[in-house]
Amino acid sequence: MPRTFAGRAVLVTAATAVISVIITALVALPIAVRSANNAARADLVEKSAIAVELLATERPAARERIVARLRDDGIALYLVRRGVPDHPGLPARVVEQIAAGQVVNTRGVVGGKAVLIAGSPLSGNNAGVVLTRRAVSGTAAKVLSGVWIALLAGLLGGVGAGALLAHFIARPLRQAAFAAARLSAGDRTVRLAVRPPAEAAELAAALNQLGAALQVSEGREREFLLSVSHELRTPLATIRGYAEALADGVVEADGAAKAGETMLNEADRLDRLISDLLVLSRLEAADLPVHIVAVDLADVTGAAGEAWAPRCTPDGPSLTVDLPASPVLIDTDPGRIRQVIDGLCENALRVLPPGTPLILAVRAGERGGVVEVRDGGPGFTDEDLAVAFERGALQQRYRHVRKTGSGLGLALAARLVNRLGGTIEAGHAPEGGAMFSITLPYTTRTQR
Repeated sequence: MPRTFAGRAVLVTAATAVISVIITALVALPIAVRSANNAARADLVEKSAIAVELLATERPAARERIVARLRDDGIALYLVRRGVPDHPGLPARVVEQIAAGQVVNTRGVVGGKAVLIAGSPLSGNNAGVVLTRRAVSGTAAKVLSGVWIALLAGLLGGVGAGALLAHFIARPLRQAAFAAARLSAGDRTVRLAVRPPAEAAELAAALNQLGAALQVSEGREREFLLSVSHELRTPLATIRGYAEALADGVVEADGAAKAGETMLNEADRLDRLISDLLVLSRLEAADLPVHIVAVDLADVTGAAGEAWAPRCTPDGPSLTVDLPASPVLIDTDPGRIRQVIDGLCENALRVLPPGTPLILAVRAGERGGVVEVRDGGPGFTDEDLAVAFERGALQQRYRHVRKTGSGLGLALAARLVNRLGGTIEAGHAPEGGAMFSITLPYTTRTQR
């Protein structure tokens, strides 16, 4: 079996041509034999009628010539007089029919050979003329002897058609393989011409879409890595600067505590960034462990509000926690959902001016329990909402406009919520800023 697609196409088409010729020959053989016998029988009947007329009117010498002419044509003539043929061999039933004045047109065996028999009666004395001719034979052999020519022609035609077909079919496949190889080598600009047939056009369009998607994805990946590297360098530079100052004795004893505090804060910032990166990578690999249990969403959100209340001093944003009177039982991992709420609160407090509201609200929705984190800060544009949960997208837009984080927080929140079986949406808050709505499925013990 050929290993290439083109070779297999040629083999299949050639085999199809040969099989078609053989089937045609097998069907044609009996038809050809039957047609030849029918023609010979009709000719024999016609000659028997003519022979009767000639034998009834011609002289004996002319009769001899008629018999010789018929013999030259491979036809044997029998004269039946008084129910007895002039020489033996005719089947008895044929002699009886002629003697009875009947016309004969049949097949039989004379001298151990299959023959066609045609006879016509003569007037009087139970007489008649019977002509016999060997049944057509050798037709099948003749047809079969010519089959090899048809087989050769069919084989050559099949090979040619297969080669042409393989060229047209294999060409887009080779082009696709070449494009895939270039994509795997890192060339994201490769594109294929979208041409018929439809299957080849679909393949080319899919590869073009893949190339474009890889180009966009890698562009975002590069931007994200640049952003993360910048976020890593900033606290590292601060830590390095204070460490050098302490090593060189530039920082006095009374300033050591402040320098240590600054270095500790920057180290915590680095730790949070690295932790976010690790959690995000594990989420994308789908191996982050979660422990789904039935919890009251109001209790989790209330605990988060108590933890963030000290950050909202009279000189800072005003925190409001809006909880329902009855429990909102959901199926989730309380630690992970608390991680999401804390991340959203940290993002909000980073940009909220003093006196602006920060609201944590819980309500029972149609599809599950809903927790909202709303604020009265600068908020987002409609274009921002479309890319809010993409890694580093908003950080790239606002890094020189307002305080930003690492660009991981919203992406991490979205993937955590999805991992918990819920949904998260970004929108415009009634307070004028941003609003994030997290919907988590009700516990199976809750009837709604």
